[in-house]
Amino acid sequence: MRVKPLMLLPPVLFLSLALVFLWGMGRDDPNTLPSTMIGRAAPPLPETTLPGNTQLTDEMLAKPGVKLVNFWASWCPPCRAEHPTLMELSERMPVYGVDLKDDEADALRFLDEDGNPFAAIATDPRGRAAIDWGVTAPPETFILDGEGRVLYRHAGPLIRDDYTNRFLPELEKALADEG
Repeated sequence: MRVKPLMLLPPVLFLSLALVFLWGMGRDDPNTLPSTMIGRAAPPLPETTLPGNTQLTDEMLAKPGVKLVNFWASWCPPCRAEHPTLMELSERMPVYGVDLKDDEADALRFLDEDGNPFAAIATDPRGRAAIDWGVTAPPETFILDGEGRVLYRHAGPLIRDDYTNRFLPELEKALADEG
């Protein structure tokens, strides 16, 4: 009995797909999104800010000490959920914000009502800086070292187990390495 080559196609495709899935399950943390920014200097920031706020500059990111850069928006429910965490973190270190694709009045109202954790703010109304930073969707938080290099990227809100088990160990590591 002769086997037709076309009959071998389904088992070969199934085996190939199974191998891809098996490889994917073997990654360190399948929930993390890789960032090409790790170890590199932070990309340039927009030169705009919200009225009444300090303009976030590239020079601020290169100042000594660990700092955070958070991409956020008032229209973003996960950003609102992580806001209390950012307020707490701002008592320990500089937290800088990049307001992403937001209405100026809405952003100012949000910060006025819920508090402003940001030592300085840049606005990114068209999302150009977010693309340069590799941001997929707000909120995203970057840990930077004293030279302005990206040490870690956290996609998603800084809340619950994700904050405790993923972000906080990276922050503590950065702080230990710095001091």
